[in-house]
Amino acid sequence: MAPVKKKKKTDKAKKLAKKSKKDKKPKAVPLDPEAIDCDWWDTFWERNSSLSGVSIPLDEDDAFKFFFRASKTTFSYICSLVREDLISRPPSGLINIEGRLLSVEKQVAIALRRLASGDSQVSVGAAFGVGQSTVSQVTWRFIEALEERAKHHLRWPDSDRIEEIKSKFEEMYGLPNCCGAIDTTHIIMTLPAVQASDDWCDQEKNFSMFLQGVFDHEMRFLNMVTGWPGGMDVSKLLKFSGFFKLCETGQILDGNAKTLYEGAEIREYVVGGVSYPLLPWLITPHSSDDPSDSAMAFNNRHEKVRSVAATAFAHLKGSWRILSKVMWRPDRSKLPSIILVCCLLHNIIIDCGDYLQEDVPLSGHHDSGYADRYCKQTEVLGSELRGYLTEYLQR
Repeated sequence: MAPVKKKKKTDKAKKLAKKSKKDKKPKAVPLDPEAIDCDWWDTFWERNSSLSGVSIPLDEDDAFKFFFRASKTTFSYICSLVREDLISRPPSGLINIEGRLLSVEKQVAIALRRLASGDSQVSVGAAFGVGQSTVSQVTWRFIEALEERAKHHLRWPDSDRIEEIKSKFEEMYGLPNCCGAIDTTHIIMTLPAVQASDDWCDQEKNFSMFLQGVFDHEMRFLNMVTGWPGGMDVSKLLKFSGFFKLCETGQILDGNAKTLYEGAEIREYVVGGVSYPLLPWLITPHSSDDPSDSAMAFNNRHEKVRSVAATAFAHLKGSWRILSKVMWRPDRSKLPSIILVCCLLHNIIIDCGDYLQEDVPLSGHHDSGYADRYCKQTEVLGSELRGYLTEYLQR
């Protein structure tokens, strides 16, 4: 007798079986917009308070700052900025073992830890008990949200604030009418052979992306630009920046001039190193070919102001160490957003009255191994104004 053939399932039966399987899957419990998760820290602290080879502060508040670079108060403020975005458009797949979406607090903590430590996504995931893909999704979603919601923390100051900055620079360093210090740093990366053009290869034979910043006396970013190849000259980077266009058209650095002495008036300006051109609004040091006492005295005062920018970059790259490590084949269209968000976080720490940790800057210069390239470009008016400042400091 021939074996009995099994009847094939009809399309309707298949659909019913599929639906039955779907119904068995746990559904994610949506986040309550008003809910604040405080338990994540206890779980994280229990898991990470005794990591081998890491000197973690014993005090819990100091430890929180150690891991996330922000105090608990500042952390809560950061959560408030991105809460709506992370709840309304959560990345897919962020469901923990209880079938609940990851809380906003835990998402922010994961992203901050990734940016602060620069550790691999696997290591960061292990610290929170989540997978690598979750760290990747959470970090990028946080970056997108903060980039949009924290714009007000990085903008050129209004006239009242500029007057305060000028007053502080003069009080602290003796340079009148100075509005800030400008400098650049390299964000080093590896690139696939097909993308490794000479434009991205810098003077130290690294592939890098430039970050230029203008800072006030408190090391706060007043302006920044990034995205440009590290192989270009600093003077060229300046001219391509929006900051240059704003200054050249008188939209900024065009406030009250100051009379230094009879016949000598100084406009608003920022100070920059020898890699920058000498312009009416950008004052660089005297050449080393000028050994006069007055030139040396000016250069010493100038260097103290310029070092504010260098110190700020050291703090930025020491606090958000993803910027200080060699980035493995980053998406160059996304890297500027990562850099910008680290700059925003730097400013948020300052704006919230939090403190920049003294021990986070890495040893040496923020661009260790990079030497300044001398820019010979000089505008006559810039040279004249620098002469006024030099004479003023001798009086």
